[in-house]
Amino acid sequence: MLVIVTAGIAPGLALLSYFYLRDYYGTEPVSIVLRTFLFGAFLVFPLMFLQYVLDAEGLIVNDFMNSFVITGFLEEFFKWFILMYTIYHHVSFDEPYDGVVYGSAVSLGFATAENLFYLLANGVEFAFGRALLPVSSHALFGVIMGYYFGKGKFTVNQKRMFLFLAFLVPFILHGLYDYILLKETHWMYFIVPFMIFLWWLGLSKVKKARILSDIHASQMIN
Repeated sequence: MLVIVTAGIAPGLALLSYFYLRDYYGTEPVSIVLRTFLFGAFLVFPLMFLQYVLDAEGLIVNDFMNSFVITGFLEEFFKWFILMYTIYHHVSFDEPYDGVVYGSAVSLGFATAENLFYLLANGVEFAFGRALLPVSSHALFGVIMGYYFGKGKFTVNQKRMFLFLAFLVPFILHGLYDYILLKETHWMYFIVPFMIFLWWLGLSKVKKARILSDIHASQMIN
């Protein structure tokens, strides 16, 4: 049991630590980051129930709906909702890169809880594959969401557009990720280039968020 719990939690905490430690302008309060992580973890329970009800009612009619509506839309919307109403206006969110920290925290909280339940049900032998695919993909969806939150909060114009993109872009990427796994027989040939693209996109958003924080810090000094 201890091995499964460790294997379930370790990837999420490792990825969160990576993004957290790249916050050069004063790391975020651990208590707020942990709270955001736990919000994401607790989100698993209502979403599991809601997805179960939709499945039981026969509303999941095809792989497209399953991928983009039941999974992608619901999961990314509720993550977005948590960030919007618990973090966006928080005093600790004081530079653009903070969006990356909190976005990855809520996503990795969700991914860690989901991963833990999966390994408890199916065995620790799936831990490596789960770390490479579901956990890391959720982390990157959160990074991208957080980037747009940070850009929206610290940009004078087009705030609403960036807040909308904070939901739209992760939703589309999440839907595509699930659709590849569900629809394609030889999914490995498609998921590998998709994950390479996702890592490139996520890390490019990290870099851009760092640049925005540099600009923000220089403006605060001047």
